[in-house]
Amino acid sequence: MHAFHSSIPARAEGCAQCAPLEDFLVFSASGADALAFLHGQLTQDVTGLPADAARLAGYCTAKGRLLATLVMWRAAPSDADDAPQLYGLVRQDLAQALIKRLSMFVLRAKAKLAATPLHVAGVLATAEQADALEAAAGPLPRAPWQRADLPSGTWIAAPSADARLRWWWIASDAQLEQAAALSGALGLAPAAQWHAADLAAGIPWIAAATQDVFIPQTVNLDLIQGVSFTKGCYPGQEVVARSHYRGTVKRRMAYGTIADAAAQGAALAGVDVYDAARPGEPTGRIVDAASEPGVVSVLFETALAALPEGDLRLGAADGPRISAAPLPYSISP
Repeated sequence: MHAFHSSIPARAEGCAQCAPLEDFLVFSASGADALAFLHGQLTQDVTGLPADAARLAGYCTAKGRLLATLVMWRAAPSDADDAPQLYGLVRQDLAQALIKRLSMFVLRAKAKLAATPLHVAGVLATAEQADALEAAAGPLPRAPWQRADLPSGTWIAAPSADARLRWWWIASDAQLEQAAALSGALGLAPAAQWHAADLAAGIPWIAAATQDVFIPQTVNLDLIQGVSFTKGCYPGQEVVARSHYRGTVKRRMAYGTIADAAAQGAALAGVDVYDAARPGEPTGRIVDAASEPGVVSVLFETALAALPEGDLRLGAADGPRISAAPLPYSISP
């Protein structure tokens, strides 16, 4: 943890909450062809990305199965030929393998991908707390997926399942060293609190345990601006487009909670989900999970037919019950 984050007092009331996200990594794509190269690799319209916005994207195999999901944004313009053109935020446990795989396909393109030393945190605030935060940080983006580059770093407004405001805050060592005024407006929070809010918002983070398992539609990536159906080819594009235009998506990602203190969120990704009324075989699989005191939040992929009446269980037909709850966007056909 960076010294700045360590300096934030652990206070839960009256101020915005800041959670250092050490299980995430930011990579950069540099070079004159970086944007065009990634445009041909990801599910998102990279070259059409607005300069003041970020977007979700997926990286797929040729069979359309996700190897990663990421939040990506354009770098600030620079005259240097080797300056970053794009940044991507991904899960730490798959980041190096993702960079290596993408780099294999660069070939003669003028593009270079590399991990950065940038620090990632999640900041969560009520509207009143956000006003105090802005007094120290400057004007923050309020609409989901809007982005602002401030002296303290890059702030990306994240979707939220409730009235609270959320941001990914990405900063360099130098920016954090100059951000002392911000610590007075923040309280230190555990990463699990931020992860649980991500799950409630329906944001699907692919991890090493769930690579090569889901197509973008079965984790709702198309429902949250993570897939462009007009941008042209990328690995797996035919499979993804076929499911979209034929209307054959019968499996989606849902949200739920498990009231079981023994369940460990970090270890649940990829675990099967069962319907106790149809115990013969799994009906789905956990996409991601986060543990907080007394409850585990989960995103799980399942057949739409299993919702909302199914008696959903974790790991076995008689396993802990998953209480399904609505996402902030519709998953119905």
